Amino acid sequence: MATSDDEVRLVVPAMPEYLRLARVTAAGLASRLGFTFDEVEDLRLAIDELCYGLTGSGGRDGTVAIRYVLGADSLVIEGEGQFRSESKVALSELSEVILQALVDEHDLHDGVGGPSFRLVKRRHDTSAP
Repeated sequence: MATSDDEVRLVVPAMPEYLRLARVTAAGLASRLGFTFDEVEDLRLAIDELCYGLTGSGGRDGTVAIRYVLGADSLVIEGEGQFRSESKVALSELSEVILQALVDEHDLHDGVGGPSFRLVKRRHDTSAP
């Protein structure tokens, strides 16, 4: 069982073909925490939306650092873009609606150190391990 101190870190190039690793890692960790199949799929879609909001469809020149924090009944995922050039990040209205339906909390914003996102997905079927 995960403790509140368990975390995984991943740094990948900010290109779509590498950002798939963020989705696979989230799915594996959520499965380990006992999330249902539907909850895992929701999380995979949410990661796609936030990574796309961070890097755009063509990717960026730089990396994305992702931190997964495992709780007893939740997974918190924080991503930070470390890009060579500046640009504003934003979610489309449709992405906002999708994320509101998929995860318990989400945020994407321009930060001092670069653009970043955060999402929280709680396991709602607490009868699982």
